[in-house]
Amino acid sequence: MEPIYLDYNATTPLDPAVVEAMRPFLDTHFGNPSSSHIYGARTKQAVETARRQAAQMLGARPEEIVFTSGGTESNNMAIRGVAHALRDKGNHIITSAVEHPAVSEVCRHLESRGWRITVVPVDEFGRVDPTEVEQALTPTTVLVTIMHSNNEVGTIQPIREIAEIARRHGVLMHTDAAQSIGKVPVNVDELGVDLLSVAGHKFYAPKGIGALYIRTGVKLEKLIFGADHERNWRAGTENVLEIVGLGKACELVAQHLDERAQHMRKLRDRLHEGLTARIRNVRLNGHPELRLPNTLSLSFPGIEANELLLELDEVAASAGAACHSDEVVISPTLEAMNVPADFAMGTIRFSTGILLTEAEVDRAVEAVTRVVKQLTSPP
Repeated sequence: MEPIYLDYNATTPLDPAVVEAMRPFLDTHFGNPSSSHIYGARTKQAVETARRQAAQMLGARPEEIVFTSGGTESNNMAIRGVAHALRDKGNHIITSAVEHPAVSEVCRHLESRGWRITVVPVDEFGRVDPTEVEQALTPTTVLVTIMHSNNEVGTIQPIREIAEIARRHGVLMHTDAAQSIGKVPVNVDELGVDLLSVAGHKFYAPKGIGALYIRTGVKLEKLIFGADHERNWRAGTENVLEIVGLGKACELVAQHLDERAQHMRKLRDRLHEGLTARIRNVRLNGHPELRLPNTLSLSFPGIEANELLLELDEVAASAGAACHSDEVVISPTLEAMNVPADFAMGTIRFSTGILLTEAEVDRAVEAVTRVVKQLTSPP
């Protein structure tokens, strides 16, 4: 029997409807979208259909959507693109202490090249205070980049409030929404952002495909040079097969977001309630309310997370810390939230998805409970 999959924040399986949408472009429609004949016209039309699907999901215009290889490229394109395009205006970027490496490492790279980076802290729930962002702004600030929701604990950031502050000061706002798409509403106008990153494999589309929303009028320096694909934003022949899959996944999110979120929340809470009823001193990490409906970060004191997962062969989940050479390496997110080391070292992230069932959750509760008690029982 396959392990129960509770790691949907790491990646998702392909939705069967996405597979069906992609199939003709694997079997039949192989043309280059840049070709003027019928083979190219068919694939060009498919790419533009997917662009409209992505735009509709985000409340954007189709011409504001650029397809990329995934969330990491989208983040690089947004952050480095702004930094280089606006270098004559300033060299200061503001980010948060809980960003994914696809953002934090980009900022670290720029810092090594002369840009000034301010990292604003978070509270005990992993949330940024907008006033901290405003206080960090300077006349040389060109970009604020703060994730929409955290991949480890699920905390949702006050992006709209932060974007309003940035706009008042004439500063661009980028958000990495990779974990939020398909779980909570994400509308670029409601958020007020200038740039927003999308990763397909987080919402049942293929790996290796993503998108960047670029508000009309925003100037970026592009990263990949060549022909004028993607309205000259990103050179390279379009990945038609996966673009079609991304478009279909976006369409499904637009159609079924509420019911999917309700399903994921119900199973997340069932898992949480089941574990806390059976195991003492379990700590919830992240905001109790302002959190993704599928994300459950729990700390089990006195246990090392990797050891727990090693023994827990019936469940697939992620660790929030690891031991190396007698030293506990805690994730930057848990560290920024000041989670006590005894709890942080035993942190597991469970994340539910649309294919998960109640029966699987109940099996997972029993399996986790058994292993935790086994590891905490006196010898």
